[in-house]
Amino acid sequence: MDGPVGVSQCSIPPGSSFTYNFTIDQPGTYWYHSHERGQYPDGLRGPLIVHDSEDPHKDLYDEEIVLTLSDWYHDLMPALLKGFISIANPSGAEPVPQSALMNDTQNLNVKIEAGKTYLFRIINIGAFAAQYVWFEEHTMKVVEVDGVYTEPMDADMIYVTAAQRYSVLLTAKNDTSSNFAFVGSMDEDLFDTVPDSLNPNVTGWLVYDDTKDKPEPKEIDAFEPFDDFNLVPYDKETLLDKVDQSITLDLKMDNLNDGANYAFFNDVTYVPPKVPTLYSVLSTGSNATNPTVYGSNTNSFVLGHNEVIEIILNNDDPGKHPFHLHGHAFQVVERSEEEAGFYDATSTPTLPATPMRRDTILVRPNGFIRLRFKSDNPGVWLFHCHIEWHVTSGLIATMVEAPLEVQKQLDGKIPQDHLEVCQAQNMPTKGNAAGNSVDVLDLTSEPMPAGRIPAGFTARGIVALVFSCLAAFLGMGVIGWYGMKPIKTRTA
Repeated sequence: MDGPVGVSQCSIPPGSSFTYNFTIDQPGTYWYHSHERGQYPDGLRGPLIVHDSEDPHKDLYDEEIVLTLSDWYHDLMPALLKGFISIANPSGAEPVPQSALMNDTQNLNVKIEAGKTYLFRIINIGAFAAQYVWFEEHTMKVVEVDGVYTEPMDADMIYVTAAQRYSVLLTAKNDTSSNFAFVGSMDEDLFDTVPDSLNPNVTGWLVYDDTKDKPEPKEIDAFEPFDDFNLVPYDKETLLDKVDQSITLDLKMDNLNDGANYAFFNDVTYVPPKVPTLYSVLSTGSNATNPTVYGSNTNSFVLGHNEVIEIILNNDDPGKHPFHLHGHAFQVVERSEEEAGFYDATSTPTLPATPMRRDTILVRPNGFIRLRFKSDNPGVWLFHCHIEWHVTSGLIATMVEAPLEVQKQLDGKIPQDHLEVCQAQNMPTKGNAAGNSVDVLDLTSEPMPAGRIPAGFTARGIVALVFSCLAAFLGMGVIGWYGMKPIKTRTA
């Protein structure tokens, strides 16, 4: 019931319905959203809060407030995506949003009472922009990230990437003589160009007294956010050692022969299979442990059951990327500084004894991250950049976790709701990524990306180059001939 199209279900066709039936066993701050064709920035999204009677921090606050952050595009996603993945955009420059929002609006007023402590559940539901967040003259105390309780830690400013969540305690002043601004400011480092008209900030107010002014936010000298790497999980889960399987993912952005720019893991840009990967797990028997059946273009990795899995991600790109893992919270074992290059296995850094744990983490430009988790949740889980532009351009890997356990749990059966939406679109529900249920190792006719740009020149390219050079020389000759002509003078 995870939801991504081509991974755990077929898309829900217009006019249809689909029931998600799942058991909630993980409290915290979450959100739901479409995982298809860039739909969620157009509004198919919202907070999903799971309360916990055993919340270790429940006695520390009086009320809670949900605060969403997002970036706002004035145009709808289908047209934006068409222009983004296009020969007209060979550099892969992402569309820049027109503004930032809080709770899908601006100039948000939050009424608070003197002396009370509030739990702000802050969720970035945006398509692209991370946001710096701060409350003027108030200190935040971080107590949860991405559904993981933490030891309370003070923060004057936090940095919230797309898909990240923070729960922070904020204690109101006893003095009601003033109201105070709080600000979300989009990280403009992510934007290829910054339009002169862009206001990256969105402002809200802690309103102590409706009759008092709401002051403009103060200028700040620099963004100096709290470092989430320093957070300690409340349960003190120790570092997972004795890694059973290590997966290295090298990230790059490059062009294919359609002229458009795509995103790659290990030189593979993700293309959805004909059969959703979960259905391939359920219909391929003992071959479900063979990654071949999941296709050449899904970046699929088969994980053993109850093993320690390590993901090493090398960012060969000058941009920041927030990576999200479905189905798990991971330990952040190591995160490099900007421009640190690829992970070096010979290095011996001191690793945290109780690493920060969450499900979305930022990798810095031309840097790397090391993550670890235990494969104790059989299923098919995506690992992907949560910038929606990069999802659509293929920055996705597929973790096929304990496939034989999945077969046992579901007895090989696909729920009827799942079957019906696939049948309504004549989409296959058995076999490998190519829809082949007879020979599941035969991937003939599997979905493919655009072709590679050939190394060196093709015959066509050479002809084009020769004629370009001839045209250039001819043009230079004409200019030279014209310049050497004698200048005629007119006499009165």
